[in-house]
Amino acid sequence: MDQNHELAVAQMRMSVEKLGSSTEKYEDPTLMRFLIARSMDVEKAAKMFVQWLQWRTSFVPLNYIPDSEVQDELNSRKIYLQGQSTNGCPVIVVKIKNHVPAKDQLQFKKFVVHLLDKTISSSFRGQEIGNEKLIAILDLQQIGYRNIDTRGLITGFQFLQSYYPERLAKCYLLHMPQFFVAVWRVVSRFLEKATLEKIVIVCNEEERRALMRIVGEEALPEEYGGRAKLVALQDFVITSSDD
Repeated sequence: MDQNHELAVAQMRMSVEKLGSSTEKYEDPTLMRFLIARSMDVEKAAKMFVQWLQWRTSFVPLNYIPDSEVQDELNSRKIYLQGQSTNGCPVIVVKIKNHVPAKDQLQFKKFVVHLLDKTISSSFRGQEIGNEKLIAILDLQQIGYRNIDTRGLITGFQFLQSYYPERLAKCYLLHMPQFFVAVWRVVSRFLEKATLEKIVIVCNEEERRALMRIVGEEALPEEYGGRAKLVALQDFVITSSDD
């Protein structure tokens, strides 16, 4: 980390203290994520960090969401955790055809936290560094109108933006049908410029090759040209680096 970034982190730590909170438990890479998300504006980053702390304390009091609290969402088997990409990012695959809009919005929000926490922690080497990022593949193949969930997509991306800043490395949308274009236009209005720049709608061979290269054959499922089997989120076992 260069001197300018070190100075910004130090200033942010002081700003957080002035707001009545503490950064004591968090390493510099974590704070840098908030600074980058707020264009290196120390005061805005400090405010965002404090809001995140408050949200985390109230919404995730155990510091994780247990499977038992999101069982209905897990039972649909729509999220798959595929291991790590060529540069160490955990890869998730979302099968939209297995999703229907949630009747219980609170459980859905808990599920978003559950899947993001588990995905990110799957890349830890012993302990969190703070700058881990994920790659998401949203597969829209064989979806129908019953699977359309504009509210759910907006919720997922807003959670990433507000509570998991700079955790998204790339998001690939595969097999987008024509009728979904209008839905995506609506969702896009709620996304920050930095988020939109990380999203790729894969629609030609060059983009498919780039997806394969970035994700890697070991993590990419066979149906997308890789060598991996799909592993449902609840079946993925996270092991420590000592195992």
